[in-house]
Amino acid sequence: MKIGVLTLGCPKNLADMANFKGILKKRGHRIVDNALDADVMIIDTCGFIEEAKKESIEEILGFCSLKEDKPSLRVIAVGCLVQRYFNELKEEIPELDGLVGVTSPKKLADLIENGTFFYLDEPDGVYSFEVREKSETYAYVKIGDGCDRNCAFCSIPAFKGRSRSRKLEDIITEIKGLISNGTKEIILVSQDTTQYGIDLYNKQTLPELLKHIDKLEGEFWVRVMYLHPDHLTADIIDTMAVSRKVVKYFDVPVQSGSNAILQSMGRWRKREELIQLFQEIRNRIPEAVLRTTIMVGFPGETQDSFAETLEFVRQVRFNKLGGFVYSPEEGTKAYNMGLTMDKEVAFKLLEQLLEEQEQISYELNRKFLNKRLKVLVEEMNEEFLVGRSWHFSPEIDGNIFVKGRGKPGEYVEALITEAYENDLEGVVVDEHT
Repeated sequence: MKIGVLTLGCPKNLADMANFKGILKKRGHRIVDNALDADVMIIDTCGFIEEAKKESIEEILGFCSLKEDKPSLRVIAVGCLVQRYFNELKEEIPELDGLVGVTSPKKLADLIENGTFFYLDEPDGVYSFEVREKSETYAYVKIGDGCDRNCAFCSIPAFKGRSRSRKLEDIITEIKGLISNGTKEIILVSQDTTQYGIDLYNKQTLPELLKHIDKLEGEFWVRVMYLHPDHLTADIIDTMAVSRKVVKYFDVPVQSGSNAILQSMGRWRKREELIQLFQEIRNRIPEAVLRTTIMVGFPGETQDSFAETLEFVRQVRFNKLGGFVYSPEEGTKAYNMGLTMDKEVAFKLLEQLLEEQEQISYELNRKFLNKRLKVLVEEMNEEFLVGRSWHFSPEIDGNIFVKGRGKPGEYVEALITEAYENDLEGVVVDEHT
């Protein structure tokens, strides 16, 4: 069978689909890039916020329209949007040949092979590693699924279920396979990586997982994403501080810097505690990179509470920051709160926040000038090698553009010559000079 796969949404979806495609290839199926060459087109959807849902619907309709040119093409939507809106999608998009909710890569492959194209169940359990598609320079590895946090704005627990961790040895097996195939960066993801192991081992087990990964042979980086601030412990920080493999990159989504908004969101740590947390990280690891996410326009947010968040960002001085405007999601506590900020106002405030962050990022990036960085080359063009040092996460952060010799998958030593808000430029230097 020839199967096309489009993955939308977060890195957790990318990890799932990498395993799904690996299983299909192992079973003798062929993955194709062009939907018109496929027998079945799989669209892995996102159902987190309004913009993501719109994108998923647009892609579904676009692929369904291809059936005019190829009537035999079967289009199947899977994943989070389907889990949330199974019946609505079935009724409103009859052109779809199948709908499969949140399930494991192996279960999805079984369903497609068996011709069971409509499937919905309560999300439970978590997949065991079988085989995955060979990655390029980096790979997302999902260490768990679901979430127990119940933040007021978030719909994820409703369609992903409670937090469920993968067995530690299963994760290690997957990582070993990736490293043996040349992967240079392992990125650990889940809805909340600080929750890892609590359900399986009755304790926060992320530090133990990192220590096991640290013992693996090979030259590679390990990056941990989605560290919830309420449970980012000293043990996690200390483990990352002394690790040889784990990069000192802290992705900690705080959502707001206003105590009133944090309380309404259902977040535990107050503004002052968050500031102290980031100070502790930088005191323990002076070279640490801090990244966060801020939501603008949460119900009840005012110009004054936004000003508190802006001042919070100025005080912490994050290296990287992502922002988005609040999206009312059915079934969440915030949905019926009312007092929602006008969208146009919220987008203007978001623009102000991102402009402020650009200046901070530029100032922090200038500290790399005339310094040498180890750069992982990911692609090349006629003018530059394009890559990243450990300070930059793929897809969401900037790049380092380096003049000199090298090729994708290799590390080069680069002297940084230019700094910008998101990116750096440099030249390859001999490590012995």
